[in-house]
Amino acid sequence: MPSDKLLRGWLFLLLAVVGIPGNIAVIVAFLLLILQECLLLAADAIVLHLACANLLVVLVRCLLEALASFHLANVFGDVGCKAVIFIYRTSRALSIWLTFLLSAYQCLSIAPPGSSWASARVLVAQNLPVVFFILWVLHTSMSAGAILFSVSSRNYTALATSAVNAEFCYVNFRADVLKEAFGAVQVSRDVVPMALMTLTSLIILVLLYKHSQHLKGLRGAGSAGAGSCGAEQRAAKVVVVLVTVYVVLYGVDNGLWVYTLTVRHTLSSSLISDLRVFFASLYAALSPLVIIASNRKVNGRLRCVAQERPLLGKTARLRST
Repeated sequence: MPSDKLLRGWLFLLLAVVGIPGNIAVIVAFLLLILQECLLLAADAIVLHLACANLLVVLVRCLLEALASFHLANVFGDVGCKAVIFIYRTSRALSIWLTFLLSAYQCLSIAPPGSSWASARVLVAQNLPVVFFILWVLHTSMSAGAILFSVSSRNYTALATSAVNAEFCYVNFRADVLKEAFGAVQVSRDVVPMALMTLTSLIILVLLYKHSQHLKGLRGAGSAGAGSCGAEQRAAKVVVVLVTVYVVLYGVDNGLWVYTLTVRHTLSSSLISDLRVFFASLYAALSPLVIIASNRKVNGRLRCVAQERPLLGKTARLRST
């Protein structure tokens, strides 16, 4: 096997090994929370939905790409290419927009009580299923091009100038105008939430800073005020980390996609497409680690599960004796 193919397979396998257990752990933690408390807050529902979208990204693209690279399994026929690319693009877009929705909802959550922003938060929480449904319908329809234009590389020999090389598949747009139109739609679908999420995150940081200054003025250097300020600083750091990871990874992804659109011929190598998929999937693999580290509900449920396993084992041994 060529060294570049081997490296490609190992990189995608690494993302799968990190992303699949991480996202499953987040999903299991929230399912346990639902079973124990019969209640899921709006922010938690968004995180749960985000973990499901990220799991689809890692499962459908990274794991299948790794298996195909090592010649263990290859589902990339014509139907397989259409299904994989369609599900990947839909779940990827959902991951982006759900991350923006989460940051926007958190921005509304720290608004002063009784303000119009607080009323907007209540409205979003009450209509969250409708928001999820709209996002699914919107992004499945916007990803329809994957079904129309994706073909297997095994059945595709004529390298048209408007095709995109994705190693095991080609996305053959048949005309440059179609390639540019669908490319512009995809870039817009990514750039809009990136800009909005950056804005909401900056607003969160400003509000947290003003609140910490207000607490310092009221409580001075008292222990309670110091504790509150410390909690706010930790929350601000989590926001900065999420925004930075998001903007950097998807910024690289979209930069490479714009470069692909400017090239007037089909690239003989899938390197650019592989890098795009890698950086986009890297967010899906890393985000559950940030969620587990920063979300006390998820962290607490996972710790309870980890502590219960040894106890169950000891109980079973005692019963057997």
